This record gives sequence, C-alpha cells and structure tokens, in this order.
Amino acid sequence: MFTMRPATEADTPAVTSMITARCGWMEQQGLESWRENIDDLAGQSGSGFMWVLEFEGSIVGCTTVMTQAPPKDWTPEEADEPALYLFTTVTDPAYQEHKPGTLIALWAVDRAARQGRTWVRRGCFFPELVKYYETQGYSLVKEQNRSAGHLYLLARRAERLDLEALGMETRTTV
Repeated sequence: MFTMRPATEADTPAVTSMITARCGWMEQQGLESWRENIDDLAGQSGSGFMWVLEFEGSIVGCTTVMTQAPPKDWTPEEADEPALYLFTTVTDPAYQEHKPGTLIALWAVDRAARQGRTWVRRGCFFPELVKYYETQGYSLVKEQNRSAGHLYLLARRAERLDLEALGMETRTTV
C-alpha cells in the first residue's frame, strides 16, 4: 500500500536521495535535471507544504501542495477559484512500474475534492511533461513565456476517487 503523508524535516535525507536518483535518470535520458537545486528542493521537506509518497517504508515521491495561485500564472478570476497547486513533483525512477507520479496526481485530485476545491493546477517547462500530465487527466489551459523558459499551465477538475482501490491511503500525521 502506498501512503501519502506530510513531509517532515526528518525526511530531508530520504527526499534528497530520491531526487538525486531522479536527476541521474533524467541525465541518462539527455534531459535537464534539478541537480543544482537538490538541496533547495529537498529542503522543502520541513516547510509544511511538501507531501511524500511512501511505499514499504521508503519515500518514492514528493510534491509541494499550495492553496494559493502563483501570482503570474493565473488570472485573478482563476486564482479566486478554489484549487490546489502542485509544484516540484518528483518520483524515484526505481518505482516507475507503480506509476508513483500518477498516484500523487490522483491523490491531489481526490484531496482537492474532499476539501471542496474545484481544481488541481500545475505548471511545467517541458512539452514531454505536458503529454505525461495529460495521461493523468490534466488539460493544457495556457502557455506563457518566462525568463526561465516556456511555461505550460495545466488543470484538472477535482473529484472524489477511490484511493484504496488504487492501493493508496492518506495519513495526515507522521
């Protein structure tokens, strides 16, 4: 059974290892990685906004969940709609057969619905990720040029899902 739970500062070493593994995989595929930002990303473990996905006691994924829209990404009208925003979702490539990224995305869709929110939104800078997120039911809403690159913004309507049937549970405490 996979478990989503809030990350803690004590998770930082395991999150660092998991992100490092993903960076290695990305580099082997010829993709840009987050290697230079590993410490910053893993350091979010103690922020109160990161959630981790565990499997048999190992952290196999993480995502940062916010309730406020990034100011430049969404219009004021869109930002007024109740939504969860996912950032820096990273998974361990050793578990890819279990589709941990999809599990995290579906967990967020269910969590948003349980909180009475309408949307789950996320952004990325790579067209390959857009295609991947579309397989999870997200739709490309708009694109923006940024100093960091071309930003793709996606959304999916929140809905209640049977997480247990997906082999998942949520724990709100460590």
